[in-house]
Amino acid sequence: MPANLPPQYFEAEKRYREAKTPQEKVEALEEMLTIMPKHKGTDKLRADLRRKISKFKNQAQQKKGTGKRETAYSIEREGAAQIVLAGPPNTGKSSLIRALTNANPEVADFPHTTWKPTPGMVGFENIQFQLVDTPPITKEYVDPWMADLIRRCDLLTLVLDLHSDPVGQLEETLEVLSGLRIFPEGLPIPEGLKKPPFIKKTLAVVNKVDTEEEEEDYQVFLELCEIPLPCVPFSIHNSRYFKKLLKEIYEVLGLIRVYTKAPGKKPDLNAPFVLPKNSTLETLAGKIHKDFVKKLKYARVWGKEVFDGQMIQKDHVLQDGDIVELHI
Repeated sequence: MPANLPPQYFEAEKRYREAKTPQEKVEALEEMLTIMPKHKGTDKLRADLRRKISKFKNQAQQKKGTGKRETAYSIEREGAAQIVLAGPPNTGKSSLIRALTNANPEVADFPHTTWKPTPGMVGFENIQFQLVDTPPITKEYVDPWMADLIRRCDLLTLVLDLHSDPVGQLEETLEVLSGLRIFPEGLPIPEGLKKPPFIKKTLAVVNKVDTEEEEEDYQVFLELCEIPLPCVPFSIHNSRYFKKLLKEIYEVLGLIRVYTKAPGKKPDLNAPFVLPKNSTLETLAGKIHKDFVKKLKYARVWGKEVFDGQMIQKDHVLQDGDIVELHI
C-alpha cells in the first residue's frame, strides 16, 4: 500500500535534513509523525520515525563532558512534593500546567507538542507543589526516560480528556505503565513479574469539564469507570476546580503540616514542616536537624487532639496543624 504522503510532510522532512541540533531534528520528526496518515502503508515509516525521535531525544538530553549522565528528565525536586502529569496526547497537560503554575510550556492543537518535561511551582495554602509536564505516552511510543521520572516522583497524575473516551484512555495508559512495572497504589499487581514493581500514589484528572453538561458527562465517566482511583474534574476556564485539584493532591499524598516554635515565642505559620501522615515527634526532630533526635528531651504540643502545651515524647504521633515546642 503506498504511503500517499502530503506536501506538508516533505516540507517537515526538509527541515529535518537541514536541522543543526538534536532538538531541531526531534521537532521536525515529530511534525512528520503527526502529519503522516495512519494506515498499513506507513507502519514501517512510522516505526522508523519513532526510533529516530528516541535517538535524537537521548542526544538532546545528554550533557557531554560532565563525566556524569544528566538528562532533561533529571528534574530536581522542589517544594513539598513533585507531581508528574502524564497521559495520552492532547489531554491538556500543558494547559493545566500553564493555568496553575509559573511555567510556560508550549500549547498547541496537534499532539506531541511537549517533547521534554517542564516543571512549574503552584501554591496550596502555605506550601508549594512542583508540577511536571511530560511528553505523551501511548502504546506506540513512550520516551525512554519517562519511566525513571515517574518512578521517582511523589505523585503520578494521569490527565484524561473528557471528550476522547476517558475510560479507554485510562485503561490504555495503565496498560502502558504496567509494561514499565509501574502500578497505582491500591490496584492489583499481576503475578509473575521478574523484577519488583514500582507502586505509585496515583490521581486521575479528567480535563475539559467546562460546562454544566460536561459535569454531567464527568459523572457518567465515574459510573462507567471500574478502576478504583481517586479522581477529580478539571477545567482551565473554571477556577473553582483549581483549589479542588490541589486539595485532592494534598489528600492523596497523605501529608500533614506541622509548625515549630521556640519557648516563649510564636510559631511561624507560613513555614510548616511537611511530613507524611502518622509521623512522630522523632520524625520531625530528625527533619529539623540530625542531632535533634539524640538531644531532644521532650516537647510540648498545641493542636486539635491535645490540650494546649501537652508534654509529649518521641513516639507521639503528630497531627495536621500541630504546633510543637521542642526542648533540648
